Amino acid sequence: MEKQKFHSNLIVSNAPHIVTDADTTKLMGSVLLALAPAFVAGVYVFGARVILLCAVCIIASVGFEWLYNYLAKKPQTVGDLSAAVTGLLIAYNVPANFPLWMAVIGCFVAVVVVKQLYGGIGKNFVNPAITARIFLFISFAANMSTWPLPRMAETTDATTGATPLGILAEGGAGAKLPSNMDMFLGFIGGSVGEVSALALLIGGAYLIWKKVISPIIPCAFIGTVFVIALIYTKSFHMAVFHILAGGVMLGAIFMATDYVTTPKLPSGQIMFGIGCGIITMAIRLFGSYPEGVSFSILLMNICTPLINRWSFKRYCAGGANSGK
Repeated sequence: MEKQKFHSNLIVSNAPHIVTDADTTKLMGSVLLALAPAFVAGVYVFGARVILLCAVCIIASVGFEWLYNYLAKKPQTVGDLSAAVTGLLIAYNVPANFPLWMAVIGCFVAVVVVKQLYGGIGKNFVNPAITARIFLFISFAANMSTWPLPRMAETTDATTGATPLGILAEGGAGAKLPSNMDMFLGFIGGSVGEVSALALLIGGAYLIWKKVISPIIPCAFIGTVFVIALIYTKSFHMAVFHILAGGVMLGAIFMATDYVTTPKLPSGQIMFGIGCGIITMAIRLFGSYPEGVSFSILLMNICTPLINRWSFKRYCAGGANSGK
């Protein structure tokens, strides 16, 4: 009988499990770099207030993580940049005119309640930035629904307006909707980081090129939204509208691809992305709220353990059937 080999130098740790020379700091640094085009677009569309909002959210998130680790006498983890990424994503998920003190509360919920109280990075079961956005929307609905107009808007008698999805939900005529090109470039109202699809696609392409993320979840998510919108509206133009409007691009590329809260195997990732797309469109088309991206990712995060169990069993069964 062949002798079994044992290794005494194996280290078991929390996710993410990356079998490369990249560490968490390098990965989070790549994400921050990929988010830079959306930052530039946000500043161009909404002005210098975006810089202040992003700075406050990053500082608050890093500060809360440092303070929690200090009080809990845990090793400091602020150097892994995950708190900075969370802070920037929170800033991207709120209006440019959002009160700073409310944004700080969102950072506290994301970093302390969702992440640190469950053990820190790798142990949270839902995405911190997504959960913070939902918390802020429920707690401060009026402020989370007041959208500043882009600086290039052709109006002088208003400072705020509806998002494209808000106009659609209110029954706005096609003539009142912004063009798909305006939404692609970012000349619309909305959350800071989700207005320019072009900027988000540039960042997503960089992450895929660097192999920081897989294209499976973004493609499954965006593709499902497109197909459902095409079937429901019977309009190619409106199908494109639905993938450019709201948080589909930001959510699919930067939050639905989180290592910790999403499935590990490709089959599970496909199911996760399709589930996000279905829930998003169900809320958009039949719900009372015009946007459903945040809720879809949160709900699919909760389903991730079940999806992992199913995909692992399927993978193992396939290996056994092939004689492996």
